[in-house]
Amino acid sequence: MTNPAPNPTSIATVSLSGDLTEKLQAIAAAGFDAVEVFENDFLTFDGGPREVGRMVADLGMTISAFQPFRDFEGMPEPLRARGFARAERKFAIMNELGAELMLICSNVSPQALGGIDRAAADFHELGDLAARFGVRVGYEALAWGRHVNDYRDAWEIVRRADHERIGVILDSFHTLARQSPLGPIASIPGDRIFLVQLADAPKLDMDVLSWSRHFRCFPGQGDLAVTDFVRAVAQTGYKGPLSHEIFNDQFRAGSARRLATDGMRSLIALADQTAPHLPPRAQVLGVEFIEFALDEDTAAELSGLFSALGFRRTGLHVSKSVARWSQGDINLLLNTETDGFAQSHAIMHGPGVCAIALRVDAVGQAMARAGGLRIPSFEQPVGPGELHIPAIRGVGGSLIYFTQPEGDLGHIWDKDFAPVPAAEAPPAALLQSVDHISQSMDYEEMLSWLLFYSSLFRLERIPQLAIADPGGLVESRPLVSSDGHLRFVLNGSQATRTLSSRFVSEHFGSGVQHIAFAAPDIFAAVAAMRAAGLSFLDIPENYYEDLEARHGLEPAFIDALREHHILYDRDGEAEFLQVYTHVFAQRFFFEIVERRGGYAGFGAVNAPVRLAAQAREARPVTMPRSLREV
Repeated sequence: MTNPAPNPTSIATVSLSGDLTEKLQAIAAAGFDAVEVFENDFLTFDGGPREVGRMVADLGMTISAFQPFRDFEGMPEPLRARGFARAERKFAIMNELGAELMLICSNVSPQALGGIDRAAADFHELGDLAARFGVRVGYEALAWGRHVNDYRDAWEIVRRADHERIGVILDSFHTLARQSPLGPIASIPGDRIFLVQLADAPKLDMDVLSWSRHFRCFPGQGDLAVTDFVRAVAQTGYKGPLSHEIFNDQFRAGSARRLATDGMRSLIALADQTAPHLPPRAQVLGVEFIEFALDEDTAAELSGLFSALGFRRTGLHVSKSVARWSQGDINLLLNTETDGFAQSHAIMHGPGVCAIALRVDAVGQAMARAGGLRIPSFEQPVGPGELHIPAIRGVGGSLIYFTQPEGDLGHIWDKDFAPVPAAEAPPAALLQSVDHISQSMDYEEMLSWLLFYSSLFRLERIPQLAIADPGGLVESRPLVSSDGHLRFVLNGSQATRTLSSRFVSEHFGSGVQHIAFAAPDIFAAVAAMRAAGLSFLDIPENYYEDLEARHGLEPAFIDALREHHILYDRDGEAEFLQVYTHVFAQRFFFEIVERRGGYAGFGAVNAPVRLAAQAREARPVTMPRSLREV
């Protein structure tokens, strides 16, 4: 697939983990047109500049910049002369590299002298030197520069330098972190902008240098107005590369190939926001089904749990060992095939969710957008007369299927499943729908999947939460649709002993750790489930004593919460009630929730209580025989 963006794509080697060879291979595999070679990556490379240049060319790329060159302009003698000598040596290296542009960032040395004209004179002279080597120099304002920390001052220096070899470099982070106005960018001629660097970041209250060095991320993963920045640059007529320059502790520990793919996906999504060229983000209308991959024995045990939760077996797949369990608008599939994708997933990860099917407004558009975002699709053989349900790869190698209300894909249950005759009329549904799906993953992957979901679906990010687990902090990143039809919660932790980290490490990868079902009446639902033999996570008495003190709830209501092990939260007049099953097979668990008055959160205040209670359960709860035999 060719790059749909009007500008060439580029990324700085400093953005990725690994050595220079690994970085370049990952960047090329992701489809970038060019690369910024960071000087430290070059200095630590066991080979000469010509070898690096050949490697870049053999991978089908060019070098967009060689950087950074520091503390140049406005220096007193003899430091000034030394700066020019350093530049001459770097220009010679660039000729061997095949690099045509060098980045110089604004001076941070305490010895630097101020004055725009002084700096402009230095750059005019440097331009003459650059001309001798056939290279160009781009000047970038660092947000913490000693005298120049605003792109407007950098541009004024370049303008006064008045040299064809000297241009300005614009960086979204340095511009947006200082809240510099974007309007003046339009006054810069596009041909005087030599490079545009892009980085997003979460909004944090800290010094800008630390913020920049540790928390930059790809556009779409943070909170800065990078789209507005790119729109402002587009008004100049700039046609050069859009290049990522990322400094991030998570990225330094992540997979170079995954991060390079994220970087390309980010540029594609960003280009689509500024000049739409992909189908629109998919509108999710609901969760069609959630599929579990298990062996026969574990499936029998989970069937008993489903039955106690109020589900009934309503269908069998026409050709595969897959059973449908239903209640309200919820469909759960138990796949016990001994061959194929589900079985492979179960071998690799143990019993658990192998696939989620989402009902969208237009399947073809959703798949086309996924393809445009470099999200791999999935194919597997289907039997005669069975539906081919389009799918993409999701978290931890699981699948995301797509269905839609219209056409054949709206009749999956009629075409692919034979109904199971009911022995009696089904009871009233205790549960109505899937409220949210919680996925645990390596901490280093969280930003990747945040970008994946937000660029593919119409989901908005809720501010990140830090949850106290007895084993450490867990970072939680919710994404929600405006109508509430889809809610994902992404969890990751740098601490190895948290429930989230143990889920990932003990089961060989990321995946669904818990599913929350919405109940119209949580008290009635829990009472019926307990009557069916189900028990729930034990909540300490101290929690209810504190709850009464904090909210002034009626004693009878507190007693009902306590009796049914239900947790409670309130936001204004809106209320949230939640209860948890025990962890199943040491792998996953279920939550039942009731939202009252438009409550929009997830009961984060209760998460430490829940996590502590789960930590106390040293071994999996044995399911009562009555449930195993259902």
